[in-house]
Amino acid sequence: MAAGVLYTYPENFRAYKALIAAKYSGADVKVAANFVFGETNKSEEFLKKFPAGKVPAYESADGKIHLTESNAIAYYVANAALRGLDVATQAAIYQWASWADSELLPASCAWVFPYLGIMQFNKVNVERAKTDLLAALKVLDGHLLTRTFLVTERITLADIIVFTTLLHAFQNVLEPEVRSTLVNVQRWFLTLANQPQVSAVVGAVTLCQAPPVFDPKKYQELTQHKKEGGKKDKKPEKKEQPKREKKEKEEPELEDDFEEKPKESKDPFDSMPKGTFNMDDFKRCYSNEDEAVSVPYFWEKFDPENYSIWFAEYKYPQELSKVFMSCNLITGMFQRLDKMRKQAFASVCLFGADDDSTISGVWVWRGQDLAFPLSPDWQIDYESYTWKKLDPKSEATKQLVKDYFSWSGADAQGRPFNQGKIFK
Repeated sequence: MAAGVLYTYPENFRAYKALIAAKYSGADVKVAANFVFGETNKSEEFLKKFPAGKVPAYESADGKIHLTESNAIAYYVANAALRGLDVATQAAIYQWASWADSELLPASCAWVFPYLGIMQFNKVNVERAKTDLLAALKVLDGHLLTRTFLVTERITLADIIVFTTLLHAFQNVLEPEVRSTLVNVQRWFLTLANQPQVSAVVGAVTLCQAPPVFDPKKYQELTQHKKEGGKKDKKPEKKEQPKREKKEKEEPELEDDFEEKPKESKDPFDSMPKGTFNMDDFKRCYSNEDEAVSVPYFWEKFDPENYSIWFAEYKYPQELSKVFMSCNLITGMFQRLDKMRKQAFASVCLFGADDDSTISGVWVWRGQDLAFPLSPDWQIDYESYTWKKLDPKSEATKQLVKDYFSWSGADAQGRPFNQGKIFK
Protein backbone atom coordinates (compact mmCIF):
# COMPACT_ATOMS: atom_id res chain seq x y z
CA MET A 1 0.00 0.00 0.00
CA ALA A 2 1.40 3.39 -1.05
CA ALA A 3 2.45 5.78 1.70
CA GLY A 4 4.07 9.16 1.41
CA VAL A 5 3.84 12.94 1.51
CA LEU A 6 1.94 15.19 -0.88
CA TYR A 7 3.25 18.72 -1.37
CA THR A 8 0.54 21.17 -2.34
CA TYR A 9 -1.17 24.41 -1.42
CA PRO A 10 -4.66 24.33 0.19
CA GLU A 11 -7.72 23.61 -1.97
CA ASN A 12 -5.68 22.59 -5.01
CA PHE A 13 -8.16 20.70 -7.20
CA ARG A 14 -5.30 18.83 -8.86
CA ALA A 15 -4.13 17.52 -5.48
CA TYR A 16 -7.68 16.38 -4.71
CA LYS A 17 -7.27 13.60 -7.30
CA ALA A 18 -4.54 11.88 -5.29
CA LEU A 19 -6.15 12.52 -1.91
CA ILE A 20 -9.49 11.05 -3.03
CA ALA A 21 -7.77 8.05 -4.61
CA ALA A 22 -5.88 7.53 -1.35
CA LYS A 23 -9.15 7.55 0.61
CA TYR A 24 -10.52 4.77 -1.60
CA SER A 25 -7.36 2.68 -1.53
CA GLY A 26 -6.49 3.24 2.12
CA ALA A 27 -3.08 4.64 1.18
CA ASP A 28 -1.41 6.65 3.94
CA VAL A 29 -0.88 9.95 2.12
CA LYS A 30 -0.22 12.98 4.28
CA VAL A 31 -0.19 16.59 3.10
CA ALA A 32 3.13 18.29 3.87
CA ALA A 33 2.86 20.66 6.80
CA ASN A 34 4.03 24.29 6.59
CA PHE A 35 4.14 24.23 2.80
CA VAL A 36 4.22 27.76 1.33
CA PHE A 37 3.71 27.94 -2.41
CA GLY A 38 6.29 30.20 -4.03
CA GLU A 39 8.76 29.55 -1.21
CA THR A 40 8.88 25.86 -0.28
CA ASN A 41 8.71 24.70 -3.89
CA LYS A 42 11.55 27.09 -4.82
CA SER A 43 13.86 25.89 -2.07
CA GLU A 44 17.05 24.03 -2.89
CA GLU A 45 15.91 20.93 -0.98
CA PHE A 46 12.60 20.77 -2.87
CA LEU A 47 14.19 21.33 -6.28
CA LYS A 48 16.61 18.47 -5.71
CA LYS A 49 13.63 16.12 -5.49
CA PHE A 50 11.36 17.90 -7.97
CA PRO A 51 13.47 19.94 -10.44
CA ALA A 52 10.45 21.56 -12.11
CA GLY A 53 9.27 23.02 -8.80
CA LYS A 54 5.68 22.04 -9.62
CA VAL A 55 2.91 20.96 -7.26
CA PRO A 56 1.24 18.72 -6.45
CA ALA A 57 4.36 16.66 -5.88
CA TYR A 58 4.59 13.28 -4.17
CA GLU A 59 7.41 11.64 -2.23
CA SER A 60 7.13 8.04 -1.06
CA ALA A 61 7.68 7.26 2.60
CA ASP A 62 11.06 5.65 1.87
CA GLY A 63 12.15 8.66 -0.19
CA LYS A 64 12.82 6.55 -3.30
CA ILE A 65 9.90 7.69 -5.45
CA HIS A 66 9.30 11.29 -6.51
CA LEU A 67 6.35 12.13 -8.74
CA THR A 68 4.77 15.22 -10.20
CA GLU A 69 1.71 15.51 -12.49
CA SER A 70 -1.52 14.95 -10.63
CA ASN A 71 -2.84 12.07 -12.76
CA ALA A 72 0.37 10.09 -12.25
CA ILE A 73 0.29 10.65 -8.49
CA ALA A 74 -3.38 9.62 -8.31
CA TYR A 75 -2.60 6.46 -10.30
CA TYR A 76 0.28 5.56 -7.99
CA VAL A 77 -1.72 5.84 -4.74
CA ALA A 78 -4.87 4.21 -6.19
CA ASN A 79 -5.83 0.58 -5.79
CA ALA A 80 -6.45 -1.93 -8.58
CA ALA A 81 -10.21 -1.27 -8.67
CA LEU A 82 -9.66 2.43 -9.33
CA ARG A 83 -6.96 1.77 -11.95
CA GLY A 84 -9.01 -0.84 -13.83
CA LEU A 85 -8.81 -4.59 -13.61
CA ASP A 86 -8.16 -5.26 -17.29
CA VAL A 87 -6.40 -3.56 -20.19
CA ALA A 88 -9.60 -2.40 -21.88
CA THR A 89 -10.82 -0.73 -18.68
CA GLN A 90 -7.42 0.84 -18.07
CA ALA A 91 -7.39 2.25 -21.61
CA ALA A 92 -10.88 3.72 -21.13
CA ILE A 93 -9.79 5.35 -17.87
CA TYR A 94 -6.72 6.80 -19.57
CA GLN A 95 -8.96 8.10 -22.36
CA TRP A 96 -11.18 10.04 -19.91
CA ALA A 97 -8.16 11.38 -18.02
CA SER A 98 -6.65 12.68 -21.27
CA TRP A 99 -10.00 14.09 -22.36
CA ALA A 100 -10.36 15.95 -19.07
CA ASP A 101 -6.92 17.53 -19.46
CA SER A 102 -7.35 18.49 -23.12
CA GLU A 103 -11.07 19.35 -23.40
CA LEU A 104 -12.34 20.27 -19.94
CA LEU A 105 -9.42 21.82 -18.09
CA PRO A 106 -8.41 24.63 -20.52
CA ALA A 107 -12.01 25.71 -21.10
CA SER A 108 -12.94 25.51 -17.41
CA CYS A 109 -9.96 27.60 -16.32
CA ALA A 110 -10.49 30.19 -19.04
CA TRP A 111 -14.14 30.56 -18.01
CA VAL A 112 -13.77 30.38 -14.21
CA PHE A 113 -10.47 32.12 -13.45
CA PRO A 114 -11.45 35.62 -14.65
CA TYR A 115 -14.40 35.58 -12.24
CA LEU A 116 -12.08 34.53 -9.39
CA GLY A 117 -9.63 37.32 -10.25
CA ILE A 118 -6.87 34.89 -11.21
CA MET A 119 -6.90 35.98 -14.87
CA GLN A 120 -7.71 39.28 -16.52
CA PHE A 121 -11.26 39.37 -17.90
CA ASN A 122 -11.66 39.28 -21.67
CA LYS A 123 -15.26 38.88 -22.79
CA VAL A 124 -14.42 37.21 -26.10
CA ASN A 125 -12.14 34.68 -24.44
CA VAL A 126 -14.61 33.95 -21.65
CA GLU A 127 -17.49 33.39 -24.08
CA ARG A 128 -15.32 31.12 -26.22
CA ALA A 129 -14.31 29.12 -23.15
CA LYS A 130 -17.95 28.87 -22.06
CA THR A 131 -18.96 27.56 -25.48
CA ASP A 132 -16.11 25.03 -25.49
CA LEU A 133 -16.84 23.71 -22.01
CA LEU A 134 -20.58 23.38 -22.59
CA ALA A 135 -19.95 21.54 -25.85
CA ALA A 136 -17.70 19.07 -24.01
CA LEU A 137 -20.26 18.67 -21.22
CA LYS A 138 -22.96 17.85 -23.77
CA VAL A 139 -20.80 14.96 -24.91
CA LEU A 140 -20.37 13.86 -21.31
CA ASP A 141 -24.12 14.21 -20.67
CA GLY A 142 -24.89 11.89 -23.57
CA HIS A 143 -22.38 9.33 -22.32
CA LEU A 144 -23.95 9.36 -18.84
CA LEU A 145 -27.51 8.97 -20.09
CA THR A 146 -27.39 5.21 -19.53
CA ARG A 147 -24.49 5.03 -17.10
CA THR A 148 -23.98 5.72 -13.41
CA PHE A 149 -20.21 6.15 -13.74
CA LEU A 150 -17.86 6.83 -16.64
CA VAL A 151 -16.22 3.46 -17.30
CA THR A 152 -17.51 0.62 -15.12
CA GLU A 153 -20.38 0.25 -12.66
CA ARG A 154 -18.06 1.47 -9.93
CA ILE A 155 -16.07 4.64 -9.37
CA THR A 156 -12.69 4.63 -11.10
CA LEU A 157 -9.88 7.13 -11.55
CA ALA A 158 -11.76 8.38 -14.61
CA ASP A 159 -14.60 9.64 -12.40
CA ILE A 160 -12.22 11.14 -9.84
CA ILE A 161 -10.15 13.00 -12.45
CA VAL A 162 -13.12 14.38 -14.39
CA PHE A 163 -14.94 15.31 -11.17
CA THR A 164 -12.04 17.32 -9.74
CA THR A 165 -11.45 18.99 -13.11
CA LEU A 166 -15.07 20.21 -13.14
CA LEU A 167 -15.20 21.19 -9.47
CA HIS A 168 -14.47 24.91 -9.96
CA ALA A 169 -16.93 25.15 -12.84
CA PHE A 170 -19.78 23.65 -10.80
CA GLN A 171 -18.96 25.92 -7.88
CA ASN A 172 -18.54 29.19 -9.79
CA VAL A 173 -20.07 29.33 -13.28
CA LEU A 174 -22.46 26.45 -13.98
CA GLU A 175 -25.55 28.15 -12.62
CA PRO A 176 -28.96 26.41 -12.33
CA GLU A 177 -30.26 27.29 -15.80
CA VAL A 178 -27.13 25.86 -17.40
CA ARG A 179 -27.17 22.78 -15.18
CA SER A 180 -30.80 22.11 -16.16
CA THR A 181 -29.54 21.27 -19.66
CA LEU A 182 -26.99 18.82 -18.23
CA VAL A 183 -29.18 16.59 -16.08
CA ASN A 184 -27.04 13.47 -16.40
CA VAL A 185 -23.78 15.29 -15.74
CA GLN A 186 -25.23 16.98 -12.67
CA ARG A 187 -26.60 13.69 -11.33
CA TRP A 188 -23.21 12.04 -11.80
CA PHE A 189 -21.33 15.01 -10.29
CA LEU A 190 -23.49 15.11 -7.15
CA THR A 191 -23.28 11.33 -6.80
CA LEU A 192 -19.49 11.72 -6.69
CA ALA A 193 -19.65 14.74 -4.37
CA ASN A 194 -21.74 12.78 -1.86
CA GLN A 195 -19.39 9.80 -1.64
CA PRO A 196 -17.77 9.72 1.85
CA GLN A 197 -14.28 9.33 0.37
CA VAL A 198 -14.81 12.42 -1.79
CA SER A 199 -16.50 14.67 0.77
CA ALA A 200 -13.76 13.80 3.28
CA VAL A 201 -11.32 15.56 0.93
CA VAL A 202 -13.28 18.38 -0.73
CA GLY A 203 -15.89 18.99 1.97
CA ALA A 204 -19.48 19.93 1.19
CA VAL A 205 -19.77 21.14 -2.41
CA THR A 206 -21.92 24.25 -2.90
CA LEU A 207 -23.17 24.61 -6.45
CA CYS A 208 -23.23 27.95 -8.27
CA GLN A 209 -26.64 29.54 -7.62
CA ALA A 210 -26.60 32.51 -10.03
CA PRO A 211 -24.88 33.59 -13.26
CA PRO A 212 -21.32 34.73 -12.47
CA VAL A 213 -20.64 38.47 -12.34
CA PHE A 214 -17.22 39.88 -13.11
CA ASP A 215 -15.72 42.01 -10.33
CA PRO A 216 -12.63 43.94 -11.56
CA LYS A 217 -11.58 44.57 -7.96
CA LYS A 218 -10.72 40.90 -7.49
CA TYR A 219 -8.11 40.93 -10.24
CA GLN A 220 -6.72 44.30 -9.13
CA GLU A 221 -6.43 43.20 -5.52
CA LEU A 222 -4.76 39.91 -6.44
CA THR A 223 -2.33 41.68 -8.79
CA GLN A 224 -1.53 44.29 -6.15
CA HIS A 225 -1.00 41.58 -3.54
CA LYS A 226 1.55 39.86 -5.79
CA LYS A 227 3.37 43.15 -6.38
CA GLU A 228 3.60 43.90 -2.67
CA GLY A 229 4.66 40.36 -1.80
CA GLY A 230 8.15 41.24 -0.52
CA LYS A 231 7.40 44.58 1.13
CA LYS A 232 6.65 43.30 4.60
CA ASP A 233 8.28 46.27 6.38
CA LYS A 234 5.54 48.63 5.17
CA LYS A 235 2.56 46.41 5.93
CA PRO A 236 2.00 46.96 9.68
CA GLU A 237 1.28 50.69 9.26
CA LYS A 238 -1.03 50.12 6.29
CA LYS A 239 -3.01 47.37 7.97
CA GLU A 240 -4.13 49.27 11.07
CA GLN A 241 -6.34 51.83 9.29
CA PRO A 242 -8.24 49.32 7.16
CA LYS A 243 -8.86 47.27 10.32
CA ARG A 244 -10.59 50.23 12.00
CA GLU A 245 -12.63 50.98 8.88
CA LYS A 246 -13.59 47.34 8.51
CA LYS A 247 -14.90 47.18 12.08
CA GLU A 248 -17.01 50.27 11.54
CA LYS A 249 -18.52 48.77 8.40
CA GLU A 250 -19.13 45.38 9.91
CA GLU A 251 -20.94 46.62 13.00
CA PRO A 252 -24.20 47.50 11.17
CA GLU A 253 -26.63 44.63 10.76
CA LEU A 254 -25.17 43.31 7.52
CA GLU A 255 -24.03 40.11 9.23
CA ASP A 256 -27.44 39.64 10.86
CA ASP A 257 -29.12 39.91 7.46
CA PHE A 258 -26.70 37.31 6.15
CA GLU A 259 -27.50 34.94 9.00
CA GLU A 260 -31.27 35.18 8.71
CA LYS A 261 -31.54 34.26 5.03
CA PRO A 262 -30.19 30.71 5.43
CA LYS A 263 -32.55 30.21 8.38
CA GLU A 264 -35.54 31.14 6.22
CA SER A 265 -34.54 28.74 3.43
CA LYS A 266 -33.09 26.00 5.61
CA ASP A 267 -36.24 23.87 5.48
CA PRO A 268 -38.81 24.86 2.82
CA PHE A 269 -41.45 22.84 4.70
CA ASP A 270 -41.31 25.22 7.67
CA SER A 271 -43.71 27.63 5.97
CA MET A 272 -46.43 24.92 5.88
CA PRO A 273 -48.79 23.95 8.72
CA LYS A 274 -47.33 21.20 10.88
CA GLY A 275 -50.57 19.28 11.19
CA THR A 276 -50.96 16.32 13.51
CA PHE A 277 -48.90 13.69 11.71
CA ASN A 278 -45.58 13.12 13.49
CA MET A 279 -43.19 11.91 10.80
CA ASP A 280 -40.46 10.95 13.28
CA ASP A 281 -42.85 8.80 15.32
CA PHE A 282 -43.99 6.97 12.21
CA LYS A 283 -40.41 6.38 11.06
CA ARG A 284 -39.54 4.91 14.46
CA CYS A 285 -42.57 2.66 14.28
CA TYR A 286 -41.72 1.57 10.74
CA SER A 287 -38.11 0.82 11.72
CA ASN A 288 -38.94 -1.13 14.88
CA GLU A 289 -42.16 -2.93 13.99
CA ASP A 290 -43.36 -5.31 11.31
CA GLU A 291 -45.53 -3.94 8.52
CA ALA A 292 -48.54 -5.57 10.18
CA VAL A 293 -48.13 -2.90 12.87
CA SER A 294 -46.48 0.02 11.05
CA VAL A 295 -48.91 0.22 8.10
CA PRO A 296 -52.06 0.43 10.30
CA TYR A 297 -50.17 2.94 12.49
CA PHE A 298 -49.52 5.06 9.41
CA TRP A 299 -53.22 5.23 8.52
CA GLU A 300 -54.23 5.83 12.12
CA LYS A 301 -51.92 8.85 12.43
CA PHE A 302 -51.89 10.20 8.85
CA ASP A 303 -53.11 13.81 8.48
CA PRO A 304 -54.57 14.17 4.94
CA GLU A 305 -55.16 17.92 5.31
CA ASN A 306 -51.49 18.74 5.80
CA TYR A 307 -49.69 15.78 4.23
CA SER A 308 -49.97 14.08 0.85
CA ILE A 309 -49.15 10.71 -0.71
CA TRP A 310 -47.58 10.39 -4.17
CA PHE A 311 -46.79 7.58 -6.56
CA ALA A 312 -43.58 7.94 -8.60
CA GLU A 313 -42.57 5.87 -11.61
CA TYR A 314 -39.26 6.04 -13.50
CA LYS A 315 -39.86 7.31 -17.03
CA TYR A 316 -37.11 5.40 -18.81
CA PRO A 317 -37.29 1.69 -17.86
CA GLN A 318 -35.86 0.77 -21.25
CA GLU A 319 -32.56 2.34 -20.15
CA LEU A 320 -32.28 0.18 -17.03
CA SER A 321 -29.85 -2.69 -17.43
CA LYS A 322 -28.12 -4.25 -14.43
CA VAL A 323 -30.12 -4.38 -11.21
CA PHE A 324 -27.28 -3.01 -9.09
CA MET A 325 -26.94 -0.02 -11.44
CA SER A 326 -30.65 0.70 -10.99
CA CYS A 327 -30.16 0.51 -7.23
CA ASN A 328 -27.33 3.03 -7.54
CA LEU A 329 -29.78 5.31 -9.34
CA ILE A 330 -32.16 5.17 -6.37
CA THR A 331 -29.36 5.61 -3.81
CA GLY A 332 -27.96 8.60 -5.67
CA MET A 333 -31.36 10.30 -5.65
CA PHE A 334 -31.77 9.67 -1.92
CA GLN A 335 -28.33 11.14 -1.21
CA ARG A 336 -29.14 14.30 -3.13
CA LEU A 337 -32.41 14.69 -1.22
CA ASP A 338 -30.79 14.35 2.18
CA LYS A 339 -32.12 17.69 3.50
CA MET A 340 -35.65 16.62 2.64
CA ARG A 341 -35.62 13.63 4.98
CA LYS A 342 -37.03 15.39 8.03
CA GLN A 343 -40.44 15.94 6.47
CA ALA A 344 -40.61 13.08 3.96
CA PHE A 345 -40.70 9.30 3.75
CA ALA A 346 -40.59 6.97 0.78
CA SER A 347 -40.39 3.33 -0.16
CA VAL A 348 -38.91 2.94 -3.64
CA CYS A 349 -38.89 -0.52 -5.19
CA LEU A 350 -37.19 -2.23 -8.08
CA PHE A 351 -39.26 -4.85 -9.90
CA GLY A 352 -37.98 -7.42 -12.37
CA ALA A 353 -34.44 -8.51 -13.19
CA ASP A 354 -31.41 -7.49 -15.27
CA ASP A 355 -32.42 -5.87 -18.59
CA ASP A 356 -36.12 -6.07 -17.67
CA SER A 357 -36.92 -3.93 -14.66
CA THR A 358 -38.84 -0.88 -13.45
CA ILE A 359 -38.45 1.57 -10.58
CA SER A 360 -41.43 3.02 -8.72
CA GLY A 361 -42.26 4.16 -5.23
CA VAL A 362 -44.71 5.66 -2.78
CA TRP A 363 -43.72 9.01 -1.23
CA VAL A 364 -45.20 10.93 1.69
CA TRP A 365 -44.37 14.53 2.62
CA ARG A 366 -45.76 17.61 4.29
CA GLY A 367 -47.93 19.78 2.05
CA GLN A 368 -50.33 19.11 -0.80
CA ASP A 369 -48.13 20.01 -3.77
CA LEU A 370 -45.10 18.36 -5.37
CA ALA A 371 -42.26 19.06 -2.94
CA PHE A 372 -39.22 19.12 -5.24
CA PRO A 373 -39.74 22.62 -6.71
CA LEU A 374 -39.44 24.02 -3.17
CA SER A 375 -35.64 23.84 -3.33
CA PRO A 376 -33.16 23.93 -6.25
CA ASP A 377 -31.17 21.23 -4.43
CA TRP A 378 -34.10 18.80 -4.77
CA GLN A 379 -34.75 19.21 -8.49
CA ILE A 380 -32.01 17.04 -9.98
CA ASP A 381 -33.75 13.68 -10.28
CA TYR A 382 -37.48 14.22 -9.92
CA GLU A 383 -38.12 15.07 -13.59
CA SER A 384 -36.97 11.56 -14.49
CA TYR A 385 -40.14 10.27 -12.80
CA THR A 386 -43.85 10.67 -13.39
CA TRP A 387 -45.65 11.83 -10.24
CA LYS A 388 -49.27 11.08 -9.37
CA LYS A 389 -50.97 12.39 -6.26
CA LEU A 390 -52.93 9.64 -4.53
CA ASP A 391 -56.29 9.86 -2.79
CA PRO A 392 -55.75 8.76 0.83
CA LYS A 393 -59.42 7.70 1.08
CA SER A 394 -59.13 5.30 -1.85
CA GLU A 395 -58.87 1.58 -1.22
CA ALA A 396 -56.46 1.37 -4.18
CA THR A 397 -54.16 3.84 -2.42
CA LYS A 398 -54.29 1.85 0.80
CA GLN A 399 -53.37 -1.31 -1.06
CA LEU A 400 -50.54 0.48 -2.87
CA VAL A 401 -49.16 1.83 0.41
CA LYS A 402 -49.34 -1.63 1.96
CA ASP A 403 -47.54 -3.25 -1.00
CA TYR A 404 -44.74 -0.68 -1.16
CA PHE A 405 -44.24 -0.30 2.58
CA SER A 406 -44.06 -4.08 2.97
CA TRP A 407 -42.07 -4.69 -0.24
CA SER A 408 -44.49 -7.14 -1.75
CA GLY A 409 -46.51 -7.63 -4.92
CA ALA A 410 -45.52 -6.80 -8.49
CA ASP A 411 -45.45 -3.81 -10.82
CA ALA A 412 -48.23 -2.98 -13.31
CA GLN A 413 -46.69 -5.33 -15.90
CA GLY A 414 -46.45 -8.21 -13.45
CA ARG A 415 -42.71 -8.04 -12.77
CA PRO A 416 -42.04 -9.43 -9.27
CA PHE A 417 -40.53 -7.38 -6.48
CA ASN A 418 -36.72 -7.56 -6.54
CA GLN A 419 -35.53 -5.18 -3.85
CA GLY A 420 -36.38 -1.87 -2.24
CA LYS A 421 -34.89 1.15 -0.51
CA ILE A 422 -36.38 3.35 2.20
CA PHE A 423 -35.99 7.12 2.36
CA LYS A 424 -36.37 8.17 5.97
